[in-house]
Amino acid sequence: MSDSRLWDDVDAYFTARLAPEDDHLTAALRDSEAAGLPPVNVTAAQGKLLQLLAEIQGARTVLEIGTLGGYSTIWLARALPADGRLITLEYSARHAEVAARNLARAGLDALVDVRVGPALESLPKLADENPPPFDLVFIDADKGNNPHYLEWALRLTSTGSLIVIDNVVRGGRVADAGDTGDDVRSTRAAIEMIGSHPRLSGTAVQTVGGKGYDGFALARVVD
Repeated sequence: MSDSRLWDDVDAYFTARLAPEDDHLTAALRDSEAAGLPPVNVTAAQGKLLQLLAEIQGARTVLEIGTLGGYSTIWLARALPADGRLITLEYSARHAEVAARNLARAGLDALVDVRVGPALESLPKLADENPPPFDLVFIDADKGNNPHYLEWALRLTSTGSLIVIDNVVRGGRVADAGDTGDDVRSTRAAIEMIGSHPRLSGTAVQTVGGKGYDGFALARVVD
């Protein structure tokens, strides 16, 4: 059996027992595919991890950078209390429309604010609103801007907040010194920032599964 087939089988085993998808999650994936959105959403197991992190954190406010079709947004929003708030930033108006429909069908539209436009334009506007610090920030957008998104995450959080950055392994390219792709260079810069910034304590975890070989970084704001 190939490695990828084995990873898929193990992922399916864990998902069926620990993160089974319900009708709303299944419909979100189906409608995203039907609308032609790229199939780069998190897996069900990864979505459940995000939900658990938010629950462990006792999160009341969440910021997501990169909405896509709202699949990960549903997982995160389900961790929030009835008076919680999730702001999610999406570059594509078409993607945001799909996400808004998926969130409404899941009964989460009252908790979630979908904002459309380049995140580096939306983030300063959000900061101008002077919102309370976000308890959790999930970064899963264009990888070339990861360091900028991390900087904004630091501005919009406080001591004890969690920051998660997805897709940091890049199929192993992150460790290839000869790879100078913008996504890899920017991901390295974000990792190095986590390792050196006095306000952050973090790590990165490699993963395999239905999305192949990748991983995520997890950082806690410590000061």
